[in-house]
Amino acid sequence: MTTVLRPHAEDDHAEELALLAKEDDRVRPPGWKLSPWAVTTYLLGDGDRISPKYVGARRIVEVAVATLATDRALLLLGVPGTAKTWLSEHLAAAISGDSTLLVQGTAGTAEEAIRYGWNYARLLAEGPSRAALTPSPVMRAMAEGRIARVEELTRMPSDVQDALITALSEKTLPIPELNEEVQARRGFNIIATANDRDRGVNELSSALRRRFNTVVLPVPATAEEEVDIVTRRVAQLGRSLELPETTTGMAEIRRVVTVFRELRGGVTEDGRTKVKSPSGPLSTAEAISVLTNGLALAAHFGDGVLRAADVAAGIVGAVVQEPVSDQVVWREYLETVVREREDWRDFYRACREVS
Repeated sequence: MTTVLRPHAEDDHAEELALLAKEDDRVRPPGWKLSPWAVTTYLLGDGDRISPKYVGARRIVEVAVATLATDRALLLLGVPGTAKTWLSEHLAAAISGDSTLLVQGTAGTAEEAIRYGWNYARLLAEGPSRAALTPSPVMRAMAEGRIARVEELTRMPSDVQDALITALSEKTLPIPELNEEVQARRGFNIIATANDRDRGVNELSSALRRRFNTVVLPVPATAEEEVDIVTRRVAQLGRSLELPETTTGMAEIRRVVTVFRELRGGVTEDGRTKVKSPSGPLSTAEAISVLTNGLALAAHFGDGVLRAADVAAGIVGAVVQEPVSDQVVWREYLETVVREREDWRDFYRACREVS
């Protein structure tokens, strides 16, 4: 796995999963690799041998895990960058030992991605048969009793979304061409994610929505919580990318997180000054990206210490998505907020240079 840029969760954390499975003496739902308690411990960490994968309210994770132990599917809803995909991957890894049964929702996703397709060479040569059928990730999950993941559900056309209804309600996927069906084995369920900002793109039908239990993932409640998330993920990404040894400046991490939170919330940290918000979401995921890029700059083109100049270009690029309106928002924030902070002078100068 050393040549893999991003290992799957079940591979990257195989030792932790094996340790939990060995010590887990609680009741496991049929088809589960771990008990719900152990799955939650895997996600939140135990402060010792198990590292936290998700930083947030324990009750959110407990509700998500409990949902998957029932006959209802799970819909993770939230603004961009609230770790929906991250959480769904780790849930599938802990429950099924396999997070790869994935359907990526886009405007061009076809119904075959949910149901099944055909190997047309064999179909023409031999006619409809099981050998000519190409199962979708959902069909494979049903047949094997595993978790299937559907990313960006609301990006998919409505008629494609509704192909999930039979699988979720009847736990069966008919194959009328063969006069057969695939029945879901115990352990099967679906985790879907949807973006708050995509509401109204392809709204879920009421029939489909009833099959899901919706769990809303909030943005980090406090700056300290967000700093903790960003620090952990930046360190993990630095190791996986094998970046040269660098000194991660906590001051720069706090600055980036502060800028994102203030622009996202429309008010400064002390609550005294209102600021305009740009068009982009300025999510935690984007803060992680800005800082990882800054570490690469510091490692390859700097002195190995993360400084304001290393994150300035990334943060401006994240804020200014719309060239005209966002540029006005950024310059106003820079001059009225950043410039007035005595200990942010280097950050102000660096941002002015790239702006």
